[in-house]
Amino acid sequence: MQTGIVLSNISDLYKVELNNIVYDCNARGKFKSNDISPVSGDIVDIDIINDEKKTGVITKIHDRKNYFKRPKMANLSQIILVVSMKMPKVDLELLDKQLIFAEYNHVKPIICLNKIDLENEEKIEYISNIYTQIGYKVIKTNAKEGIGVEELKKELQNNITAFSGNSGVGKSTLINNILETDITLEGEISNKNKRGKNTTTQVKLYKIDENSYVADTPGFSTFDVKEIDKKELAKYFIEFRPYLNKCEYGDCSHIKEEKCAVKEAVQQGKISKERYDRYCKLWNEYVSKY
Repeated sequence: MQTGIVLSNISDLYKVELNNIVYDCNARGKFKSNDISPVSGDIVDIDIINDEKKTGVITKIHDRKNYFKRPKMANLSQIILVVSMKMPKVDLELLDKQLIFAEYNHVKPIICLNKIDLENEEKIEYISNIYTQIGYKVIKTNAKEGIGVEELKKELQNNITAFSGNSGVGKSTLINNILETDITLEGEISNKNKRGKNTTTQVKLYKIDENSYVADTPGFSTFDVKEIDKKELAKYFIEFRPYLNKCEYGDCSHIKEEKCAVKEAVQQGKISKERYDRYCKLWNEYVSKY
């Protein structure tokens, strides 16, 4: 019995990396009876059936640091949130949802502003400053030219990292640059409808070096804030946190109440008005329904 990491699974066939060798494995039936199954990122024990053919059986799933249902993966340590400056246009509402997702799941987020060649420097710096000022790491890239890729690589060391963002923002191009090979599907933009096409549809881990893996994932952009109790939403806007216990009302929503410390911080320029407005929109359109 030896221990490896699940790289991918298709139709109950799992690719498990063990000592830099990839084995095709099935999973013991006991996992189905216990309503659990291996997913990408799982640390597992396997019994090798045929060393020559590189086949085996997964016998144990180790305790997970975290687990995600959509897309199915485990033990994620950080997430790169890729935002396209153009083609498709910047979607900061989606970015804020994904930051909430990361904070809620205790996964370190890094913001990647991609396609910087398509936008003027003033707008790029404006968006970058909004997020760096509240404590997030922001990396500016031009994936097709490889600009910013080395800086991004440094952040991936000793992590299992997922890339997330709308179709066509350049996730797969960035991963191809990082791995220095064309092994992922490109999320191209159709000139007709400006929407992504030929996008990645499965979770698969790619090894960069020892203990460093990246995953191109299709599902994190669908994160639904309804999973969060509406009373908890504000604390996932990290710049709100210093003010949350200073409001007059303990159950303050930070929207309609008077003597709200968060609203006062917005008025004083200590909290971005844009971020605050997106908080209000999320509260009103999504969270308050549940």
